Amino acid sequence: MVDRSRPDSQGSATPGADPGVSNRAGVLSTALAGVLAFALSSGSWQWFSTYLGATLLALILAFTRPPSPDPGERSAYVRSLTAYSLVVGLCAALAVAPAMQRWKWFFPMPGTRTKCAHLGDYAALRAQAALHDLAGQDGAALAYAQDDRSRHVVDDCLASTTTLWLPVYALAAAAMAALGAWLVGRGGGRRAGAGEV
Repeated sequence: MVDRSRPDSQGSATPGADPGVSNRAGVLSTALAGVLAFALSSGSWQWFSTYLGATLLALILAFTRPPSPDPGERSAYVRSLTAYSLVVGLCAALAVAPAMQRWKWFFPMPGTRTKCAHLGDYAALRAQAALHDLAGQDGAALAYAQDDRSRHVVDDCLASTTTLWLPVYALAAAAMAALGAWLVGRGGGRRAGAGEV
């Protein structure tokens, strides 16, 4: 009796193989990406988000193949390609969010950065007013408290704007992923057709 659930000697799955088994890592990565995006979208974006996004992206690219077009299955291919590219875009957005918040050349938002700097100055003044009795005892501690409070306020302000713009970056990454997957699938289909001739 022939076991149809195992790959043949050349490593390709036989027609009786379950195609859903190889996509479990992709489904798990999708769920994790959604949960982490919701959990990390409040407050300041930290560099651990870059690690998480890059890890999930590596899981998807390593264990999930981009959908390939099949004759007569155009609607199913479009759905699969859309889902695949949106997940890739979400993971990419998680990876770049801290850089968007911190690097002016990557995400300029000049008006917002100026406004956030003013909010940071105001927070430093409030910290000074709250701790004015300690100013004569330990000026270094007061300066540290002012700087810490100002930095947190600026980071939270920039993070909120980053979160607002993050879907645009995610959709751009998704569009590039969809285009790349479509070009790869189209090239594979052409090679397969040439091989059959």
